[in-house]
Amino acid sequence: MAENSQGVSACSAVCGGQDPLPSSGGSNFPEYELPELNTRAFHVGAFGELWRGRLRGQGDLSLKEPPASALPAQGGVADSGREDAAVARDLGCSLEAATELRAVCGLDKLKCFQEEDPEVIPEDTDLVTLGIRKRLLEHREETITIDRVCRQETFAYEMESHAIGKKPENPADMIEEGELILSVNILYPVIFHKDLYKSAFFYFEGTFYNDKRYPECRDLSRTIIEWSESHDRGYGKFQTAKMEEFTFNDLRIKLGFPYLYCHQGDCEHVLVITDIRLVHRDDCLDRTLYPLLIKKHWLWTRKCFVCKMYTARWVTNNDSFAPDDPCFFCDVCFRMLHYDSEGNKLGEFLAYPYVDPGTFN
Repeated sequence: MAENSQGVSACSAVCGGQDPLPSSGGSNFPEYELPELNTRAFHVGAFGELWRGRLRGQGDLSLKEPPASALPAQGGVADSGREDAAVARDLGCSLEAATELRAVCGLDKLKCFQEEDPEVIPEDTDLVTLGIRKRLLEHREETITIDRVCRQETFAYEMESHAIGKKPENPADMIEEGELILSVNILYPVIFHKDLYKSAFFYFEGTFYNDKRYPECRDLSRTIIEWSESHDRGYGKFQTAKMEEFTFNDLRIKLGFPYLYCHQGDCEHVLVITDIRLVHRDDCLDRTLYPLLIKKHWLWTRKCFVCKMYTARWVTNNDSFAPDDPCFFCDVCFRMLHYDSEGNKLGEFLAYPYVDPGTFN
């Protein structure tokens, strides 16, 4: 499986030598099974209900914009006094300590002075990182180096921000307060397949959820189950279910644990649920846009080994002219190095056409 992945947010409608943590019994919230790797299995719907029950009645589930009175104060004496009293109450400290905290750690301390240009780094800065940044910018000016944002950074930013806070045109498509959002990492397969068949399945916690929405769908999990049961291979008894009859709220899952999605017969994707949280007003609130693609891995283009400029079109093995095995060449460099002007082969090598993964970006 290639080490490539993409991030997907889904609205809810392999272990390596570490010792499991001691079990604390069944629970409906995530707790670590292997330290810093994955949690124990928990029920998504029960976890959501537990979370909503703790927050209900406090306004924390609301997707509406907060009223002006709930926003941070703009510097009035009375507002500052109320803020200090609230901080003292929450932290259990004296009013004088809360006032001192506001003076030292207030938001106004994070702002630049209005008369200063935020793009200009002062000469007498005490921050080491700003000093390094200033020297780097001066060096770029001297060497006429232009700092451009690359295509990949621009593409990633656009994907992540295009649906922030987006509301549906139809109010019926609005996500309800307190719904869960799952973040899912989906790994690319080594070989790309064309989308020809409708059959597919998800595998979660001993159950194959087969896609049976169409008459032509086949049970892709049957071969795996028959193989597992044929010689009692120690995997236990697998279950099957129809994918369309379940939502994520119905599942028991582990955060950080590798699961499987299979389609097109043998095109397998490892998927990892990396996060689960309540929906926020700044999230995409249009139910019809989920699952929402927020990040896509960028496949790097492999350049020709000779000219270092053009995309590779040929790959060679056992090449007497190449320093590496395998070695990659663009079409022009490949023919200039391995054939004479008459088109006769020079030296010994095996050559194959190469399709660069970067062409799929």
